Amino acid sequence: MRGVVIAGTHSGSGKTTITLGMLAALRKKGMKVQPFKTGPDFIDTGLHAVMAGQVSRNLDLWMCGENYVRECFRENSADADIAVIEGVMGMFDGNLSTANLASVLGLPVILVVDAYGMAESAGAVVQGFVAQAGQAGTNIAGVIFNRIGSERHFKRVKDSIRDVRVLGYLPRSLDFSIPERHLGLTIAEENPIAEKEIVKLADAIIQYIDLDYIVHEIACAGVGAHPEITSKAQSVNRTPLRIGIARDSAFCFYYEDNLDLLKAGGVELVRFSPINDEKIPEDIDALYFGGGYPELHAEKLSGNESMLRAIKSFSDAGGSIYAECGGFMYLMQGIHNFKGEYFPLAGVFPFKAKMKKGRSSLGYREAEMKEGGIFGVSEKVRGHEFHYSEIEKTGFRDQGSGVRAERVYLVRDGEGNPLADEGYKVNNTFGSYVHIHFGSNVNAVTNLIQYIKERHGTYSSCRTR
Repeated sequence: MRGVVIAGTHSGSGKTTITLGMLAALRKKGMKVQPFKTGPDFIDTGLHAVMAGQVSRNLDLWMCGENYVRECFRENSADADIAVIEGVMGMFDGNLSTANLASVLGLPVILVVDAYGMAESAGAVVQGFVAQAGQAGTNIAGVIFNRIGSERHFKRVKDSIRDVRVLGYLPRSLDFSIPERHLGLTIAEENPIAEKEIVKLADAIIQYIDLDYIVHEIACAGVGAHPEITSKAQSVNRTPLRIGIARDSAFCFYYEDNLDLLKAGGVELVRFSPINDEKIPEDIDALYFGGGYPELHAEKLSGNESMLRAIKSFSDAGGSIYAECGGFMYLMQGIHNFKGEYFPLAGVFPFKAKMKKGRSSLGYREAEMKEGGIFGVSEKVRGHEFHYSEIEKTGFRDQGSGVRAERVYLVRDGEGNPLADEGYKVNNTFGSYVHIHFGSNVNAVTNLIQYIKERHGTYSSCRTR
C-alpha cells in the first residue's frame, strides 16, 4: 500500500491532467493503481476510473472525519501497487485542505506548478509552498511543472528549485483537455476522452516524468498503525433487500462508499436506466436516485412515460424512494431547462425545477433528521450541495392533486450556520438537493435499511414477481 498526493498551487494548475495521466501511465506499465479524490467531487472520480480501471473513492475529512478517511484509504488501496490521491483547489486552500489530508494519511505530496508565464520565479513559488508544508507537518517530495514551453524553459524553472526534486513536466504543446459544462468537467459516462487521447497523455507522462522515482523512492505506505474501527452498516436481520439504483448518463453521481455501505447492510443493488428502461426492476423494495444531469436528458426522460408512471405508482403505493439533487429534480413535476423549455417528469413532488444561468448553491451541509426522516430521528448526516437549479414554487402543495411535501431536515452549512429546512417527504419518498455521504454516520445507514424493511409489504400491489 504505497501512495502519493497530487497537489496544485491553485485551481487550474493542471493537477487533474497530471493525475489522469499518471493513472493511465501506471496502468500502462502493468501496475494496479488505486485512485482517490480529495473532497466531495463526483466528476473527477469518474474520470479516474476511466484511466485507472479501478473505482475511485472520495476522501473528505469534513464529511467523514479522520478515522473513516484513514480506513477508506487503507481498505481500498490494500491490494494496489500504488495509490494516487488527487487534491482539491490549491494545496492549502480550505479549513480541511489537501495538505491536511496528506498529513492525516501520512503521505508525501507531489506539487504541480503551472509554469506558463514564468521561469526563475518558479523557485520562489515552490520554496514558499515547501516552507508552508513543513509548518503544516506535510512533506513536498517532488515537483512537476505543467505547460512548459521548451527544453530551455524547463531548464530555467528547474535550475531555480532548491532542496526539492524536480520530477519532470508536461509540455504546453500536449494539447490535452476535457470538455466542461456547468457542474465542471464532462462526466465519464459520456466517454469524453478518446482512447487515442488517453494513450497520448499516458505516453507523455512516461516520456517527460520520472515515474520510476515516484513509485520506488517517493511513494510510501501512509496511514501507519491505527486501531480498526467499525464503519460498516450493520445488517438489520438478513431478510433479502433489493434496491433499484438509477445509473445512466442522467444519474451518475454516487459516492461509491454509499453503495458499499448499503451492500454491507445486506442490500442487493439492482441497476436500471430511467432513460432507456421501460419500467423499474422487478421485485424491488426501494429506489435510489443519485445526482447527475437530468436537465440535459430531460426530453428522453420525459418521453419515457412508462417509466415515469411506474415510479409514480411505486411512490403512491408507499414504496420507499431516496433521491438526491438531480434525482430529486426527476421526481418533481417537471424541469424548465436552460432554454426555458418545460419537460414533465415523475410528478411525485408537488413542485417544479428551474435551471438558472448562475449557480444556485454550493457548500458543505449537515442535516439533522426531524420526525419521519428516513435516516432516523435526530441522526445527523453530512454531505455537499452543488447545483444550478432551484425549486420554482415553494408552496409545497399542488392545486390539482393536493399533495403536500413535508420538510424533514434541519440544515446547517459547513460553518455550523443554520439554513432553511430542507429534505422533502411525500409518502415514503424522500428528496433533497444535498448529496449525503453515508460514511458520515453509519448508524443512519442502518436506520435507512430498517426504514425500508419496516415498510416492506405496504406496497405489495406494486411489486412485480
